[in-house]
Amino acid sequence: MNNKEIEIQVRVGNVGKLEAFLKNKAKFSGEKYQKDEYYSPIHRNFLDKKPVSEWLRLRESDSDAITYKKYHYDENGKSKYCDEYETDIKKVDQLRQILAALDIKPIVIVEKTRKNWDYKDYEVAIDKVTDLGDFVEVEYKGSDESAGPMAIAQGMIDFLKEVGCTDIERNFVGYPFMLLYPDDQVFEKV
Repeated sequence: MNNKEIEIQVRVGNVGKLEAFLKNKAKFSGEKYQKDEYYSPIHRNFLDKKPVSEWLRLRESDSDAITYKKYHYDENGKSKYCDEYETDIKKVDQLRQILAALDIKPIVIVEKTRKNWDYKDYEVAIDKVTDLGDFVEVEYKGSDESAGPMAIAQGMIDFLKEVGCTDIERNFVGYPFMLLYPDDQVFEKV
C-alpha cells in the first residue's frame, strides 16, 4: 500500500465549469457528508509548530476511519506531499474514549459535503466546507511518481486551468488549520 499522498486543495472562481466537465468526462463516485475531528496528543502538541505538519483525524462518514498525516514542506513552507496512514474503525465512540484515556485531545472539527469523481489519474472532490466555503481537492491516484510531487501538483493545476477554472488560489495548510487560525490563511494565486 502506498502511504504517500500527493494532492492540491484550491479555491476556484468558477467551480461550475469544473463540475460540468466532470459530469461529462469523469466517473462520479458519490456524494457524502464527512465530519472530521482532529486531535493532538498532550505530550507532543501538533499545534506548537507552524505550518502544522502532523494531523490525527477521526472521520465519521459512510465508513468511519482514523488517519495520521505527516506533511513534508518545501523551504517556503508549502506542502509537497504527505505520508498518510489510515484504517477503518468500527466503534467511533470507543476510539474517542481510548484517545481521551491517552491524553489525545480534540482540537477542531471540520464538517463538509463532498462530491467525488475519478478522472484519469486523479480523484477530484468538490467540497462545501462549513464556515469556510467551497473548495476543490485533486489527489493523484496514478502509480508513476517519477516526475516528483511538485511536478505532479503542477499537472493538477494545469488540468484545472484546461477545463476552464480561473482565479485559482492554492491552500497549503488545509481545512483544520484555516479554522484554527483564520487570520493566518495562506493562499497563493496559481
